[in-house]
Amino acid sequence: MPEVMIGFPRAYAEFINPEDDTEVFKVDLTWLTSRWECIFGRGCPGIYADRPDDGCCTLGAHFADKNDEKRVRKAVKRLTPDLWQNYKEGTKNGWVELEGEETVTPGEEPDRKTRVYDGACIFLNKPGFKGGYGCAFHHLAEQEGRSFVETKPDVCWQLPLRRQFREVTRTDGTEYTEVSIGEYSRDGWGPGGHDLDWYCTANTDAHQGRQPVYLSNRSELVALMGEAGYQQLVGLCEEFESRKGSLLRHPADPAAS
Repeated sequence: MPEVMIGFPRAYAEFINPEDDTEVFKVDLTWLTSRWECIFGRGCPGIYADRPDDGCCTLGAHFADKNDEKRVRKAVKRLTPDLWQNYKEGTKNGWVELEGEETVTPGEEPDRKTRVYDGACIFLNKPGFKGGYGCAFHHLAEQEGRSFVETKPDVCWQLPLRRQFREVTRTDGTEYTEVSIGEYSRDGWGPGGHDLDWYCTANTDAHQGRQPVYLSNRSELVALMGEAGYQQLVGLCEEFESRKGSLLRHPADPAAS
């Protein structure tokens, strides 16, 4: 079935961050109760038609900040040739590259990201690699018995969840930071998102999960919201699921078709 384009009705809820009263979470209940699941290696055609085995790893991963890169660097040191197909290339010639170096204005720094090698992120293992197809960091996390939240770059473990911050001034002059948790839809990729040949979050092929997103992506949501915030989110999602009508379901879900 075709991808559902953005612009459909959604249900949101807001609540104060239990761990920081200067923040208000705005959560997309329509997305978080949807049955999306990652189908990488199980029918995912990739974001570009000529790179069907890459999933969304073709472009490499931009680091969110220095702490993100520092954490990934520690994970790289634990990778071995058995887990990382491009181990020799990455350790010899580097795994970080600068993007936009020639166009940045004076005083700005180019974006730092994982290097693209042989057409995709250097940490992507190709089908048939004995250490496992897919992200080397994902396999590292499995080997170490930990969540991939601790090994992958931020943008990789968060996708397709999206956290955004916005400063809000109430009519009484008080202020707070709105922290939105929702779907990383095509527009999240910027103008280039419209050029992707395929994308999963609103595609019916990827809405076949047995659990809703708020349960299947628990570890990611806890990392984004904190445990107390997550527990409050669960209560809101459960209530929404018990009361929601077809109008505010995610239209890519089978139940909405």
